Amino acid sequence: MQTRLRYDQVYPEAVQAMLALSQAVEKTRLPRQLVNLVVYRVSQINGCAFCLDMHSKDLRALDETEQRIYMISAWRDAPNIYNSRERAALAWAEAVTELKDREVPDEIYELALKEFSETELAQLTLAIVAINGWNRFNVAFRMPAGNYKSPHIRKVG
Repeated sequence: MQTRLRYDQVYPEAVQAMLALSQAVEKTRLPRQLVNLVVYRVSQINGCAFCLDMHSKDLRALDETEQRIYMISAWRDAPNIYNSRERAALAWAEAVTELKDREVPDEIYELALKEFSETELAQLTLAIVAINGWNRFNVAFRMPAGNYKSPHIRKVG
């Protein structure tokens, strides 16, 4: 598959706007591990190879287990692998991304509110909005995957 165009080169202002969203997410108090699990799952739903490469490497660099990375698409069937907060975040992320029947069901909203404050839920939603935006740019323009190096890798020595 060949890259269609380099949106980062032809429209750098778009990248700056998207980076501003991502930086706002980084400034939240949400655990980095949780955010990375969510953005990884959303990237799976959207089929974004570039983002899957990036966030799988970030998750590993943040000491996420291989089992949790591999099992995330089946998180509902793995209740002992993901805690209730992670499960609520994943349910919220899927519902916000897919918008089945053009809505997020009340039961998923209520589940999310049991695990997150209103501010945290707004912050989590921003993370979902941001990764959906990145996914759409990368999928639409076929950004190549495989070359990402995580900034989270700890230097030894």
